[in-house]
Amino acid sequence: MWQRSVCVGLLALALGYLCLLGPELPGLPGSLLGALRWGRSAEGRTLAGWQAAIVRPARAWARVAVGVNACVDVVLSGVKLLEALGLEPGDGKNHAVLRSGQDLSEAFAHFMEKGAAAERFFSDADAFHRIARAAAEHPGAQLYVGGNAALIGQKLATNPELKILLCGPVGPKLHELLDDNVVVPPESMQERDEFHLILEYQAGEEWGRVRAPNANRFIFSHDLSNGALNMLEVFVSSLEEFQPDLVVLSGLHMMEGQSKEARQRRLMEAVASISDIPTDIPIHLELASMTDQDFMSNIVHQVFPLVNSLGLNEQELLFLTQAAAGPHASLAAWSGVPDVGVVSDILFWILKEHGKTAERASDLTRIHFHTLAYHILVTVDGYWGNQAAAVAAGARAAGTQACATDTIDTTKVFLKAPLEFVTSQLEAPAKISLNPDEPVVRWHREGISFHFTPVLVCKDPVRTVGLGDAISAEGLLYSEVYPQ
Repeated sequence: MWQRSVCVGLLALALGYLCLLGPELPGLPGSLLGALRWGRSAEGRTLAGWQAAIVRPARAWARVAVGVNACVDVVLSGVKLLEALGLEPGDGKNHAVLRSGQDLSEAFAHFMEKGAAAERFFSDADAFHRIARAAAEHPGAQLYVGGNAALIGQKLATNPELKILLCGPVGPKLHELLDDNVVVPPESMQERDEFHLILEYQAGEEWGRVRAPNANRFIFSHDLSNGALNMLEVFVSSLEEFQPDLVVLSGLHMMEGQSKEARQRRLMEAVASISDIPTDIPIHLELASMTDQDFMSNIVHQVFPLVNSLGLNEQELLFLTQAAAGPHASLAAWSGVPDVGVVSDILFWILKEHGKTAERASDLTRIHFHTLAYHILVTVDGYWGNQAAAVAAGARAAGTQACATDTIDTTKVFLKAPLEFVTSQLEAPAKISLNPDEPVVRWHREGISFHFTPVLVCKDPVRTVGLGDAISAEGLLYSEVYPQ
């Protein structure tokens, strides 16, 4: 018996020795070392790889100004609300603008079947307020900070060393919900809150013949303050006193609720205001779901050259390339996990055709792309640092926020990213095999760097709203801009 105990003890010592000195031992595979350290869980090895990659930037932001869309999110089960409204499940249909409960039912079914996030304007004020009242009074409804700008500001405010300025239509309920570290100028306060309805669904949830392939949400509102970007001029005029190191801008998509003429006029005014921001302050633009290709094309050509960084998801990326006649524009929709090569081609094209070059008067040098299974951070070489840490931090934030945990529990998440992929579908690509022990993969293409990492996807997400905003905020927090 004692011989067996000695053998077990020696084996434990040997394994401990390998785990401690493994990096210095020639011929010991990294995957084996990872398995010894973290068991055979690819999720645990991915998390360990992130922890090693996530380091603070040499020069961190001190003051961040965020604007201009803000609201109160009413979050509840989409199926339960539609049932409470007496709406029957039917065939899905995409509506650019919602005009009735029937439109809402059809649009919700359309995107639920795809498992895709979407956001729409509800044009009938009376009908919207009746639906909003029913949603707010529903037993399962919860009220949260909403609007991309407010969500990004709220996420950044969890870092006590940061000072955050938020400009947007802030009503009494939203002001109550905001972190104490978020400063709201008096000019941004208004008597009534703007409410957005967030209809969530879970993976496998059914409504009639529709079955959701994964968890996501459908957002709609009748929001006139955000729709007119009422606080943009207040935001820009506040910057001189606040003196930010970084400006985060969002809410352009909310203008889709206006007429084409009013929208174009307001976009021109927005371009003039953004142009007034000092050029030594980097600007990040967060995109969101849109339906009007002409409007998207106008943003690409008029706004992109004025900003340094973009944040967007797979639906927004595909719509962008369709609107601006980019690569893979004939692709009608993603099928399952978006192909990494296709995504990379579009991201490369954005920076090559609309980003900063010696010949082009554009400031755009960075794009943070996120989809459920993986993230890619793309930068023009020489402008941004610490991007391996930034993309890993963004992916980690996706896991913690979706599962509503402070740290990632590897038993509650899974890897959905492809284990092998090619870096382009248009040019001679590199073939990448994902190693969970080194989860941040980097490649180059004509002066542009790509940083890819998988996401530890939450098995039972608690809340999907604001994931993209949290990802972008965390990525920015760990990013460093080089002085030019």
